[in-house]
Amino acid sequence: MSNIDATIQYYNQNAKDFYTDTVSGDMSILLERFLSYLDENAYILDFGCGSGRDTKYFLDRGYLVDAVDGSFEMCRIASRLTGIDVRQMFFHELEEKDKYDGIWACASILHVPFESMAVILQKLHDALKDDGVLYLSFKYGDFEGMRNGRWFTDMNEDRLNRLLCDVPLFVVMEMWTTQDVRPDRKDEIWLNCILKKRK
Repeated sequence: MSNIDATIQYYNQNAKDFYTDTVSGDMSILLERFLSYLDENAYILDFGCGSGRDTKYFLDRGYLVDAVDGSFEMCRIASRLTGIDVRQMFFHELEEKDKYDGIWACASILHVPFESMAVILQKLHDALKDDGVLYLSFKYGDFEGMRNGRWFTDMNEDRLNRLLCDVPLFVVMEMWTTQDVRPDRKDEIWLNCILKKRK
């Protein structure tokens, strides 16, 4: 079984627990920071939506939203929470062109191996309209490999900046670190980044 298959299997087998663990996390500060770059009628893709928590946040504020996830079980749960059809799709299957004003990839492409990251960034770039905005977040560090049944590609500022220099598709608008929003994981640090599509 590949690392990606093992990661998807983890989410399929642990979807209910993952939902319970993440759905109530207060992400409003990060969400509003992302939304500050978008117009009020923006079209957003939640790329790797997990529980559907952030999709619901966008929908509740009147945005047009598509949501996708690699795990069939997570899609089913997120569809129930959000009331929209959440599509099961692997990251490399994204083929949209110039469609979205913003893409929210919160703790999602961290499951992509570093060697495949450039391909996914190209697909995200292509799916954005001109001047479209992309949010990414990663666990902070330089670890890459299987951890707790899932593949993780951690990032620090140097590592992410090198990747973005090698794949010059975006302008870096902001990059900053935050603590995990879950009360029992305050010692976990996340690297956040907001990028704008280069024309």
